Amino acid sequence: MKIIYITLPEFFAEEALLINKFFTDGLEVLHLRKPKAEESDYEKLINEIEPKYYNRIVLHDYFSLALKYGLRGVHLNSRNPLRPEHFSGTVSKSLHSVQEVINEKQNFDYVSLSPIFDSISKEGYNSKFSLDELKILQKQGVIDEKVYALGGVTFDKIELLKSLGFGGAMILGAAWRK
Repeated sequence: MKIIYITLPEFFAEEALLINKFFTDGLEVLHLRKPKAEESDYEKLINEIEPKYYNRIVLHDYFSLALKYGLRGVHLNSRNPLRPEHFSGTVSKSLHSVQEVINEKQNFDYVSLSPIFDSISKEGYNSKFSLDELKILQKQGVIDEKVYALGGVTFDKIELLKSLGFGGAMILGAAWRK
C-alpha cells in the first residue's frame, strides 16, 4: 500500500527541511497543496527541497512548475480541474462520491476518495462511509489499487485500509503531528 503525505495548507518555518527528512526516511510521494499560495511561494518551497526528490512531488496548483522542475505529477481538484497539455507524469484526482469513483478512476493513475474517516485537519469534515459500506464497495470492485483513502487517515488505520482494498492512504494532519 502506498503512503502519500499532503502538505499543510500554510507554509511554515523549515518546512523544506522536514520534507527532505520525510523523503530521506522513505516517503515515496508528497502532494504539495497550498490552496491560497502564490506560484512564487510554491516555487520557493520547491527550490528548498533537494532536487533528487523532485520525482516524488505531486502538485495541486501551478502545474507549469511540474513541467519546469520535472516533478512526479499533478493532482486535479476543483481549483485545477484540467490536465496540463504535454505532461507525461502521473495525474490523479480528488473524488468525493462512489459514483465519481465508478465514473472516473479509470482515467487516472490514482484517485483519492474522501472523507473516509472524520478529518483531523478540517473541522466538521466527517466521514461519508460506514465500515460496512466500504466492505461492500471493495467486494464490488469500486475500491481497488487505484483508489486512495483520504480524510482522517492516521498511521494506526493503515492496516484497516489495506484490508478494505485501498491502494494507498493519503495522510495530512497525522503526518505533520508526528
